[in-house]
Amino acid sequence: MSGQITKIGFVASMLSVVGSLYVYFVTGDKDLGIFVGLWAPTLLLASKDIEEMMK
Repeated sequence: MSGQITKIGFVASMLSVVGSLYVYFVTGDKDLGIFVGLWAPTLLLASKDIEEMMK
């Protein structure tokens, strides 16, 4: 399972960025779009830390 959680975190962070752009531009809710976009670095860091804790 080496690196699997990190990969999942990366995919989740990319989905967060795409979702953020959708919310920001398509729905017009700029505050929510920015909020969703801020999840990306959190997901990356959390997945790396979880991967390290499991070793």
